[in-house]
Amino acid sequence: MILVTGSAGFIGANFVLDWCAQQDEAVVSLDKLTYAGNLENLASLKDDPRHIFVQGDIGDAELVARLLAQYRPRAVVNFAAESHVDRSIHGPEDFIQTNIVGTFHLLEAVRAYWSALADSERTDFRFLHVSTDEVYGSLAKDEPAFSETHRYEPNSPYSASKAASDHLVRAYHHTYGLPVLTTNCSNNYGPYHFPEKLIPLLIVNALAGKNLPVYGDGQQIRDWLYVKDHCSAIRCVLEKGRLGEVYNVGGWNEKANLDIVHIVCDLLDELRPLPPGDLPLTTPHSPVPTYRSLITFVADRPGHDRRYAIDARKIERELGWKPAETFETGIRKTVQWYLDNQDWVNNVLSGHYRQWVEKNYAERA
Repeated sequence: MILVTGSAGFIGANFVLDWCAQQDEAVVSLDKLTYAGNLENLASLKDDPRHIFVQGDIGDAELVARLLAQYRPRAVVNFAAESHVDRSIHGPEDFIQTNIVGTFHLLEAVRAYWSALADSERTDFRFLHVSTDEVYGSLAKDEPAFSETHRYEPNSPYSASKAASDHLVRAYHHTYGLPVLTTNCSNNYGPYHFPEKLIPLLIVNALAGKNLPVYGDGQQIRDWLYVKDHCSAIRCVLEKGRLGEVYNVGGWNEKANLDIVHIVCDLLDELRPLPPGDLPLTTPHSPVPTYRSLITFVADRPGHDRRYAIDARKIERELGWKPAETFETGIRKTVQWYLDNQDWVNNVLSGHYRQWVEKNYAERA
């Protein structure tokens, strides 16, 4: 059995779903169910005896200790995090509490559990910490991609809090011998992505005929990783990764944000075309209604990193992993998933979400 924290969030839920689809090993899921933790993401596992869901906080040391003692997992995979840069700018305290203090309490509980295991179980145990490429800071256009030895230069409260959690995990390995692994991933996209992030926000807004906000000039570059590829990488690192090592996980898909917007608009034009005469209006380059006409440039966010790029050669060289999806195949699957799952979309578009979007983007008009 394994314990997965943050299991009802975007990446965590995809990991649990993929794990149960490919493994017989049981999973204990732990999630606080904040705004981005959605139990509906795991609805298909409701009656699966291999999946046990527990609502709770990684910062609740008593709860975590009780789960470890009761279920005796051979591994802990930690996805639990506050993860949205814009939210961290508006309210950094939650990010400090979850990503730093919460990770500390989780590590303490896991260390106590691991220390009491029999020798063979101690040897086999793993703690895998899932992190982000944002801890490395920002790259100039021609700089080489982030490798695992790139120094940390976080530029937002979110990335600073994740950097701190990474350092804690490293310290627990070197000080206490805790058998840890860390992965730093690039921008994920795919099913169950909460629509505060770029790609799902574009899809949701476009289908509703709303503006598609683009920060600044839209030339911020990110490396895009299909979420199911990320999940396969984590399974690979959990199985074969060297203790104490960091593995960067990327999709080899560097693209500017504005290019992403255009690709999503063009896919929606193909898969869900607008009726003639419907909004949005035509553009000078298109005689028929197109979603591109909804693109609206808004003020950039403070401290917006210009470019992220992941060098994922280490995980391929050492563990044999590389992404299965190109951006073209992954983004088509993603757009189609949102078109096919409008009930899920409607259920997450709560008043809390609408208030957040209005607050974040009203300031950037």
